[in-house]
Amino acid sequence: QLQLVESGGGLVQPGGSLRLSCAASGFTLDYYNIGWFRQAPGKEREGISCINYNGGRTNYADSVKGRFTISRDNAKNTVYLQMNNRKPEDTAIYYCAASRTFYCSDKYDYWGQGTQVTVSS
Repeated sequence: QLQLVESGGGLVQPGGSLRLSCAASGFTLDYYNIGWFRQAPGKEREGISCINYNGGRTNYADSVKGRFTISRDNAKNTVYLQMNNRKPEDTAIYYCAASRTFYCSDKYDYWGQGTQVTVSS
């Protein structure tokens, strides 16, 4: 079965750090561009970061720029999202998605099931 699985979510205090992982199962991520998204309760889904297939190109939404870092390890078939200096407004379900064709778009071939991140003291 071809799927993406996010992990690493949880509860973190404001100012804290957390690293999310997005692992592929049943296919290799080598040729896929990856995007991270989040959706907070009552809000629309927000694209927050993306990375191209070889890691040579990255983009960030203004809301996370300077605090989040996207990276990938194709040998481990995994993409990461390092989140530093967390804020309460970062509380959301975080999703990763993979596209063979598009970069930093809303058109993806595969989506993960999401992982909950809560920022609270």
